[in-house]
Amino acid sequence: MNFDDIKDHNDLQKVSSESIWQNFERLVAFIFEKNDFKVEIGKVKTSNKKRRQYDVIARSKDRTFLVECKRWSGNRYRLSALKKATMDHRERSEFYRELTNEFVVPIIVTLIEEEIQVFEDVPLVPVSKLNSFLAEVGLGLSSPQAPDESNA
Repeated sequence: MNFDDIKDHNDLQKVSSESIWQNFERLVAFIFEKNDFKVEIGKVKTSNKKRRQYDVIARSKDRTFLVECKRWSGNRYRLSALKKATMDHRERSEFYRELTNEFVVPIIVTLIEEEIQVFEDVPLVPVSKLNSFLAEVGLGLSSPQAPDESNA
């Protein structure tokens, strides 16, 4: 899958919805890379017999984004599952912070826009708005190669 062929919001939506979950994680990593982040996918950290896996770890400047990717589509239990996933991700993020002593920012990237945008101080960002989210927090470069969200 060549993510460089994504030119606008419609291309991004199509690729996001048609991709399998592994490619969804790669797409999220690609957007971070296009904003000059160093990225790792599917990284596992272990300490004291505890093991945690991270979908995407994205580092830039003095921050590390720990990204949980959720490619769920609509169902009536999605919101409660998303809240539970957010709590689990907060725990994994704290584990990572204690292990690495890095300043971490947990974030959940979703396939579709959710009813809530932040839960328990964790941003829930639809993949279609990830590039603009990074620009908002002052880390994204809004590079011309990053998918264009102006049509959103």
